[in-house]
Amino acid sequence: MEGRARVKYVKTSPRKLREVADLVRGKNVNEVFAILTVLGKMAAVVMEKAVKSAAADIQEKAKQKKETVDIDRFVLAEVAVDQGPTLKRFRARAMGRATPVRKRSSHLRVVLREEKWDKK
Repeated sequence: MEGRARVKYVKTSPRKLREVADLVRGKNVNEVFAILTVLGKMAAVVMEKAVKSAAADIQEKAKQKKETVDIDRFVLAEVAVDQGPTLKRFRARAMGRATPVRKRSSHLRVVLREEKWDKK
């Protein structure tokens, strides 16, 4: 079973969001929440919301199938950060000039999958 979540038009640049994504990719859900709560970045708050949404998706699917599921057994399998639209603005500078300011946004996709227990 897997749970998915998408967060679109996040007001954070993809570069900043990818830093956080690289820290938590492939980790257990409990480890992900532990890392994200300690991390002092705005992107960590967005990532935490996405992971919680994916966990809620798993619980909802299990509820529809009338099954019980343990969220602790899930792993953050895929994290994709794509670039969203860029707002283009101008800032006034000296001597009547202006310089462009690019306010970047991003799209985030998170997939939680059940960890396989291979006993060899």
